[in-house]
Amino acid sequence: MLSALIKTMRPRQWTKNIFIFAALVFDKQLFVIESFSRTLAGFALFCLISSCVYILNDIVDVEADRKHPEKKKRPIPSGKLPINFAWIFLIALVIGVSIASYFLDLEFMAVVLGYFILNVAYSLWLKHIPILDVLIIAAGFVLRVHAGVTLIQVERFSPWLYVLMTLLSLFLGFGKRRAELALLAHGAGSHRKVLDGYTLPLLDQYIMIVSGTTIVAYSLYTFSAPNLPENHSMMLTIPFVVYSIFRYLYLIQVEHAGGTPEEVLLSDRPFQASMILWGIAVLAVFYLS
Repeated sequence: MLSALIKTMRPRQWTKNIFIFAALVFDKQLFVIESFSRTLAGFALFCLISSCVYILNDIVDVEADRKHPEKKKRPIPSGKLPINFAWIFLIALVIGVSIASYFLDLEFMAVVLGYFILNVAYSLWLKHIPILDVLIIAAGFVLRVHAGVTLIQVERFSPWLYVLMTLLSLFLGFGKRRAELALLAHGAGSHRKVLDGYTLPLLDQYIMIVSGTTIVAYSLYTFSAPNLPENHSMMLTIPFVVYSIFRYLYLIQVEHAGGTPEEVLLSDRPFQASMILWGIAVLAVFYLS
């Protein structure tokens, strides 16, 4: 039972919540102990509230997941985790996270609850509406970034990062939809209703637009954001971003991966290497310049 519950909480997807640290890093407070500890606590709470969303999704989608070639193996669709127990644990966890978030920061609690409510609406209604479904996913990532902003005394954080987070999450969202549509082929609509509103050529156009815009927006950020070094050394990080985007496109269209972006992050070595080098370069620019 415990292993089934942990699996339903999707700890592998907690990597998405790393964006909470964006404000800490880009506001040059990574080594400020109070700011780091508050952000780390916020990261833990956001991981738990995101797990609440995954549990809710599995409960709501249980019948559809039983028809899916991969999702039918999940604990709730397979019957390893009783739905009644999942409901009880979900409610208790939401209450616990809300109380802990209140003691951490009132505005942070509002972001956490807003994220959960948005995802409840997504699970029940919005995920069936093409385009809007991916926009809601993008909004969730932007809320993660904003959650990090609420936990520290921001001095240099650039609004450009909200724009970049929106574009990047749209890119990943449309990429995920493309991978799902390619995997399920003609029976896609029976597994996920919203896929009836997409075609592979349409998704390829969306991905092309968003990926190109992401690269341009990041490039503009590296020399126009007010908190960056005057020597424009941040521009040296552009190649890593370009390669990562191109690598993800390669995985989607050639390797037929990308249905779960967190799996790419945790398994693809070239993608990981690019992200690590980008992170090192960013830290060098911000903290060694």
